[in-house]
Amino acid sequence: MRELNSCKDAMAASIENKYFSIAHLYKDEKAMEMHIHDCYEVYFSISGGKQFLIDNKIYDIAPGDLFLINQYDSHYLTQIDQELHERIVIMIDPDFMRSISSNETNLDACFQKRTEEFSHKISLTSEQQSRFLYFVNKILSSNDYGHDLLEKATFTELFVMINQIINNKLSDNVPNKLSTYNDQVDAILSYLNNNIQYPISIGDLSRQFFISESYICRLFKSATGTTINKYMTARRISIAKSLLAEGIGVSEVCERCGFSDYSNFLKSFTKSVGISPKKYSQNCNR
Repeated sequence: MRELNSCKDAMAASIENKYFSIAHLYKDEKAMEMHIHDCYEVYFSISGGKQFLIDNKIYDIAPGDLFLINQYDSHYLTQIDQELHERIVIMIDPDFMRSISSNETNLDACFQKRTEEFSHKISLTSEQQSRFLYFVNKILSSNDYGHDLLEKATFTELFVMINQIINNKLSDNVPNKLSTYNDQVDAILSYLNNNIQYPISIGDLSRQFFISESYICRLFKSATGTTINKYMTARRISIAKSLLAEGIGVSEVCERCGFSDYSNFLKSFTKSVGISPKKYSQNCNR
């Protein structure tokens, strides 16, 4: 398999080929806005420090941290230092992941199983980090006879390992720590997500938390790296994708996600996802 050097190229390749792709990154790409994509994403940090906002959770990133992001998770990566940040990103078509699962072993459980203790982040031990990189290197070096079978077999073994790590952590009750950030931002994120079905203005938040509109905007941007309005739009589209995939009608989805009107929903969804809500629903439910 050819190693890529761009997240966007890896994303496009996995979707186009209905397969998976791997990018090895050493320098910063231009940061994407808060976004959602139709593939699974595995993000493994090798060096450097950054911060992830995924749905309503903020995570610090340290070397050895592994993040599992599904096709309904809105997320944003923000720079918090100037160090070189080396990382591995694997993009996976969900249908491919399901196709290599079995009745006994659901490989995409690590992306879909969300318990109360769920965290997008797993902090790998030194041994687990070495094993992860061994599998990635084996896939990327498979270019001779039988490379397709070796890639798929090694990929399968990699995700058996990842799911085993998660299951062991859950059975051992090992918590994954979130970033320590401003309590007010924590409260704002909780309020936004608990009221996602309603139109919420900056003025509403200002009155709810008894702080000025300008200060609440600066506070949120400083902690998350994105604006309140961009965050809300991405979260609503994320939830809309999940509801549409369940077969819920487009008009009802628009109402349940808190968009002010259908034209705004149509414009925002199409810009973010690339197709209309109706077309997305048809693709998911055919």
